[in-house]
Amino acid sequence: MKIVLCLVMFFLFINGFATAQNLIQDSCKKAAASNPKIKLDFCVKTLEGNPQSKTAKSLVDLVMASTKDVATKTTSLEATADKILKEKKFAKDSEMPLRDCLELYTDATASLNEAMASVKSRNYKTAKVGMSAAMDAPSTCETGFKERKTPQKSPFTKDNDVLSQTLSVTLALTTMLK
Repeated sequence: MKIVLCLVMFFLFINGFATAQNLIQDSCKKAAASNPKIKLDFCVKTLEGNPQSKTAKSLVDLVMASTKDVATKTTSLEATADKILKEKKFAKDSEMPLRDCLELYTDATASLNEAMASVKSRNYKTAKVGMSAAMDAPSTCETGFKERKTPQKSPFTKDNDVLSQTLSVTLALTTMLK
């Protein structure tokens, strides 16, 4: 009897995993088709690398997992910017763009948290507004370093590229919610 119960549980687990994999694949195909900036491989890799996405049973679950992931990324960048400023390990002309990036990441995190609350309450239009607001943070941060009298190298370029792509995926997924 125990063996039968274990086999049933195993097959249910495998079926749930396969369902999440299909959901990720299908959702990423639709997201990539809706936005030429979204790369299918990046979308799949990002979502499959997220433990919460792997157990998603619906598009709403996938959006929540992706939004939490991107909010974690903005929080991490916020902490990095704050640390750089506190340690004063930056070129003199970089202080202002660092402060701007810190504020942008803080605002993006708040917008993403509001977007998650909106998704939970099924207010998808408001969720899209919050995610769209967060979309500006990476590029605006980068622009702040480039537009100095003496252009500076941003310490966030690689992370901002990933953040921008992940935000695009999250927004595209949210747009699919009805």
